[in-house]
Amino acid sequence: MIRALTSFSTRHAWKVVVLWVIVCGAMTVLGPGLMSRASDAQTGDFLPSTYDSAAALRIAEDDFGQASDTTTVTMLVARTDGAELADRDRARLADIAGQLGRLRVEVSPSGPLVKDRSQTPHVAVGPGAPDGSFQLVTADLRGGPGDTAVQDVYKKFRDDAAREFGAAGLRTGFTGPIADAVDTDEANKTATMVAGILTFGLIVLLNVLAFRSVPAAIVPLLAVTLVGGAATGAVAGMALLFGIQLDASVPSLIGVVLLGIGVDYFLFQMFRFREHLRNHPDQDKRTAAAITAGKVGAAVTCAALTIVAAFATLGIATFGQFRVLGPAIAVSVLVMLAASLTLMPALLAVCGRGLFWPAKAWKKEPAEGGWSGRWATRVAARPARHALGALLLLGLLTAGAAGVRMNYNVGEPRSDTGAARTAAEISSALPAGASDPHTAYVRADGGAALDGRAVDRLASVVGAVPGVGQVGAVSYTPDRGAARFDVFLVSPSETHEARDLVSGPLRGALRDAAPPGAEAHVTGTAAIFADVSEAVDHDLKIVFPVAAVLIAVILFLLLRSLLAPLVLMLAVGLGFTATLGAAAFAFQHVAGRPGVAFTLPLVLFLFVVALGTDYNILISDRLREEMAKPVPARVAVREALRHTAPAIATAGLVLAGSFASLAVNPDTAMQEVGFSTGLGIVLSSLVLSLTLVPALAAVLGRGMWWPRRVRSGEKPDERVYRLPETTSMR
Repeated sequence: MIRALTSFSTRHAWKVVVLWVIVCGAMTVLGPGLMSRASDAQTGDFLPSTYDSAAALRIAEDDFGQASDTTTVTMLVARTDGAELADRDRARLADIAGQLGRLRVEVSPSGPLVKDRSQTPHVAVGPGAPDGSFQLVTADLRGGPGDTAVQDVYKKFRDDAAREFGAAGLRTGFTGPIADAVDTDEANKTATMVAGILTFGLIVLLNVLAFRSVPAAIVPLLAVTLVGGAATGAVAGMALLFGIQLDASVPSLIGVVLLGIGVDYFLFQMFRFREHLRNHPDQDKRTAAAITAGKVGAAVTCAALTIVAAFATLGIATFGQFRVLGPAIAVSVLVMLAASLTLMPALLAVCGRGLFWPAKAWKKEPAEGGWSGRWATRVAARPARHALGALLLLGLLTAGAAGVRMNYNVGEPRSDTGAARTAAEISSALPAGASDPHTAYVRADGGAALDGRAVDRLASVVGAVPGVGQVGAVSYTPDRGAARFDVFLVSPSETHEARDLVSGPLRGALRDAAPPGAEAHVTGTAAIFADVSEAVDHDLKIVFPVAAVLIAVILFLLLRSLLAPLVLMLAVGLGFTATLGAAAFAFQHVAGRPGVAFTLPLVLFLFVVALGTDYNILISDRLREEMAKPVPARVAVREALRHTAPAIATAGLVLAGSFASLAVNPDTAMQEVGFSTGLGIVLSSLVLSLTLVPALAAVLGRGMWWPRRVRSGEKPDERVYRLPETTSMR
């Protein structure tokens, strides 16, 4: 079926290319709008209903009409001359706050189908500093802090508020999750732009160095970028069709994954295409493209399905962000697989030898096979030494995982932004948690009315919990069936101290002192992430083994062997532990962070194991092909490694560079993902696929394919398979 598909694509190359351009163009235009409608959810929305913070959010939505995707902005208002706020200042402040709460903030959608986020914020006057130096005002915006359209609403509201208060002789400062996100993005805009340019530059440079050709460097990037737009639209369409709420980080992750694997799959085909044209100089380009794509298609399909299977296991996770990330990545990879089997062969058939213009040296075999030939000869000649060296390196890196801890801090925003300075000013006079308050919700069972005195006692008990700095006034629903009050923690909401306080003493006090016949829950940043940490711990124990079994089954079906898949799984397992160890050493032991991001082990397992397996599949498929020829096993290893090393090395560095671009992301968790995944891909490609796996294949010989016997009656090419005179090969 794969050969039939690639053959059809090369026979009708121009039609296939035009069809992809039309589809991708349309999806690229519509994709952002679809994605904006499919990614309304906040982190708390992804928690199962059994968790305490999810129960609190349910009361907020059902009884108080507060949407689950509400983002709160905390505004500090003070006199511009630094004097204490007078009664007339407070009156004027309340009047302006009321005006802002009636003013609709209009923003224009940035494209077709993009959700219109124009809205009227809910504005309320909050607590003031004990010394009268400032007053807090809160504004609730509909939408998540990562939504760019909601950020536009915040920016306009911020500017309007600053202008109105400024006219009254008052200054303003803004903080909270969305203020942190906007200020940090603006502060890192240049670094992010430079990182993107460097990533594309790295890909172009590596391709130019590999092929000595400009078209060979540009065509894969253009094709993958085109397909990426279609994949984003397909993911958003899938989410809307099945009612799935995506996380705001999904588009950026899709872009990084597809850029890496798309260029990888294109490179696999381009290197094999160039090799085929070199060996068959008189063959027409369409026939050569069909044969090449047919040979590589099975390995590419297996590699893509490995990624799909690994991410599909996230569908069984309890944490919703993982559960929706799995199908999203799986769908996008399937789109790229479809392009790999149709668009890429078509482009090879259209471009032909012109793809490698103006280089001509590729038409002749490099002396001694170039660097890849020399490396292949070394590995095949002394496989045990190279296998031990690779194992020693992986073992040393794995040692860094000793004592690894999980860091559940939700983020470490920059300390030099306006939002950070405002939060610091607030914490100098009020509890640090006042800039990002938590809210306790109480609801009577069966629709009964709450006892006001019992609720007041509950608020007093909560206020007396060590670590709680202050509680706000109690407010009720009209039927007094539910009540709420704000809780201001002494510690900033994103810290371990806040998370431990909420998950332990604070929730314990709410549970023990809740009015008879009523339930009490708390939500907020620390509360949500306390529940997230518990959900993630549960998911890690389930997803790891299920994904490993699925990957092993796919490898078995491709290689039709028991021993070879076992060798590959052990290799990628070592790659995973080595990468985690290196990350722990870099971030926990050297950088002094409390630990590595709590999502990092799962992300590394999925990306490093699933994506890294691509290279092992490519080398293993070529090893099996070469060992099917009647030559010594080590010669087969040498030839397989000589031909595949350039593709794997280039593809690995490209994919690692794509992920490394995340290292400049302002979010510390994304920094760790970028650095660690980039390193893991380098280990997977250069250490595992180009050293450990071929070295073990040379040691095991054809026994690696046990119980299947690999043999062929094909006559070997004595010129290609001539043994080096100075090397003894078995």
